[in-house]
Amino acid sequence: MTNHLSERITNMATSATLAMAAKTRELRSEGKDIIGLSLGEPDFNIPDFIKEAAKQAIDDNYSSYSPVDGYADLKQAIANKFKRDNGLDYNLNQIVVSTGAKQSLANVAMVMLNQGDEVLLPAPYWVSYSDIVKIAEGVPVEVPTTIESDFKMTPAQLEAAITPKTKMIWFSSPCNPSGSVYSKEELEGLAVVLRKHPNIFIVSDEIYEHINFIGGHASIASIDGMYERTITVNGVSKAFAMTGWRIGYIGAADWIAKACTKFQGQITSGANAIAQRATIAALEAPVSKIQYMIDEFHKRRDLVLELLGEIEGFKLNVPEGAFYVFPNISSFFGKTLKGTTINNASDFALYLLEHANVATVTGEAFGNPDCIRISYAASEKELKDAMARIKAVV
Repeated sequence: MTNHLSERITNMATSATLAMAAKTRELRSEGKDIIGLSLGEPDFNIPDFIKEAAKQAIDDNYSSYSPVDGYADLKQAIANKFKRDNGLDYNLNQIVVSTGAKQSLANVAMVMLNQGDEVLLPAPYWVSYSDIVKIAEGVPVEVPTTIESDFKMTPAQLEAAITPKTKMIWFSSPCNPSGSVYSKEELEGLAVVLRKHPNIFIVSDEIYEHINFIGGHASIASIDGMYERTITVNGVSKAFAMTGWRIGYIGAADWIAKACTKFQGQITSGANAIAQRATIAALEAPVSKIQYMIDEFHKRRDLVLELLGEIEGFKLNVPEGAFYVFPNISSFFGKTLKGTTINNASDFALYLLEHANVATVTGEAFGNPDCIRISYAASEKELKDAMARIKAVV
């Protein structure tokens, strides 16, 4: 039968992280002992106080359609969180709650981009940015960075990448996949450039803001001249270990928020009612309630850096947030390991999966073909075993 699928879907890449996770599950079902370090998913259970809020919501019969843009009291909790943690004042009309931060990003792309609009993506960038932009008929433009600069874009690089077609810049801090964190001073440097180009908007993905090992998170929307032009994206998946609850949100100019609500109303309507009620409890709690997870991620980062540092050929920097390391492994390119020739990062990731039974993700999916992403959202034992396996096969 003739394939009648749209060009839109046939041209879309499969998420590399989800593809590797699926491959991991497949190999495990065959009885192989695979250590999965490919998914960006905390291995902690959801804190009990959030579970209790969800149970209460069930008992209170929150089972009807929720407002498209989120319950008013959840939006108030989000507004309070923005003020407390980021120094940002958003009213309820400027906040939209979605089914995960990924939907928040897709909403923004669909309501902001026209065909041919360019979106700057400091590389490495989160795997879905590029294809979300393409779905909205925008043009992703990579701005390469290196491990020597801690994978951060400089003001000079930003200035050089801007063209008359540049509509937006998307970036995350702390960054997935590199763990890099932009300081307030570094963001102010980017803002100096952006103030020269008042028609460029910024998507600031801050989903990892609390998993930060340097004692402070800076939001670009808090910098002079950036507030009206910035869409601040966040959610509860990472810091609160609520990946499956699918709650994300934005703070933005009211006309952008209104457009996102209009679009979401035709796609999914409001997010899950029970998850929204649980999110109120999560956001109203002090950050100290989740500090134990942040401290554990910090310990794991140091452990992985120590163990990878013992393996010749891995070039490392020190990520300051999130729960990933993004080593440069280009020294292996052109070499043959156990009969396998390593031509690129994808070959190397597949080699580790086949010979070490360790699942990672190729950096090519994130816009950097010299690196692989290793998630340390796993137990200390798994991390030690995984690093030992990698060392044994390289």
